[in-house]
Amino acid sequence: MVDDELAVVHDADRFLRELRLGRGRAESTTKAYAEGMALFLRWCGRTGRDWRMAARDMGLFLLWLRWTPGLSAGGQVVVPGPGVKPVRGDRRINKVLTAVRGFLAHAVVNKVAPAWVLEQIYELADDRDLPLQAQGESGGMRYRLAARHRLQEPETEIDRASDEEVVAMFRVCRSARDRLIVLLLSRVGLRPGQVAGLHRCDLHLLVDSRSLGCDVEGSHLHVVRRQNINGAWSKSRKAWVMPVDFLVVQAADQYVLERHEILGTAGSDFLLVNLFRPPYGHPVSPGAIGELCESLSKRAGLGRRVGPRMCRHAMASNVVDAGGTLDEVQVLLGQKNPESPRPYLHPSRSRLRAAIERVPSPRELNEVGQR
Repeated sequence: MVDDELAVVHDADRFLRELRLGRGRAESTTKAYAEGMALFLRWCGRTGRDWRMAARDMGLFLLWLRWTPGLSAGGQVVVPGPGVKPVRGDRRINKVLTAVRGFLAHAVVNKVAPAWVLEQIYELADDRDLPLQAQGESGGMRYRLAARHRLQEPETEIDRASDEEVVAMFRVCRSARDRLIVLLLSRVGLRPGQVAGLHRCDLHLLVDSRSLGCDVEGSHLHVVRRQNINGAWSKSRKAWVMPVDFLVVQAADQYVLERHEILGTAGSDFLLVNLFRPPYGHPVSPGAIGELCESLSKRAGLGRRVGPRMCRHAMASNVVDAGGTLDEVQVLLGQKNPESPRPYLHPSRSRLRAAIERVPSPRELNEVGQR
């Protein structure tokens, strides 16, 4: 991180290096933290505050975040008032505050900022509002540090992509590579970073892969967390095996032929690479996968943007609709917490209708007329 004079801000840079290298956070996460810290340091500079002491005025920083545009606005000022849309929403502001709290806590630990800063960004709270899994087994009340400044975000539920939408996107694909990407998102349930991070050696599409040194039965792929040159990063720390069906196998075979016709034996070891624009043979980025979904949504005339996350939700919901259990969904999605799959479940209307119809109607229990 550098200031307006392109000089390195050493305390901020030190925290970002620890976040990325010491704690193993994703490059995208480190970038998001850097953006939040840059806003905090910019506010301190513009208001004449020392960032080490500015924690006592976090309420004013919240106000600044809500109504002050970024540098791209060309000096435009937003005046708060009835009907005026804030510059940043509650969700975005909370993400900035998370980065600032981490930065200030790191500064306190390293004796750069005074210890009382922690009292300004955290407060003492109990665990009654935590999920039961986080409250422990003792049964007694426990106290913890809670963020002092946090906005109440509106609860927005992520919708799933319908099967009709996925099929429509699949049909308007113009290459075998794009069709494979759609299936990896909606049929396998991978995140964009996991799709873009796949290497050719991760796909074991034979019925028996023991010749490849793998004892897993059937066609499958391995999801591995790596440091990739295209910025792709698997959110899950563990590696796991994901079974794939004949649709994915067929799409992968067609893509391999397409890739060989265009690149031959050239290209990187990444599975998905640029075939139609330079740099040819370079790995596809996670951002390009999101752009592809947006383009396919428009081309298919869906009327809304179906993103990669909605495709992942569709996969999890379809597994449950087909009789799968939560523990199966948890393993297939590569999740650690047993409760993590629940937000991904979107019961179909037919399954909800069947649930209502299974409830027996009131009827006479005996000849006396008791009900």
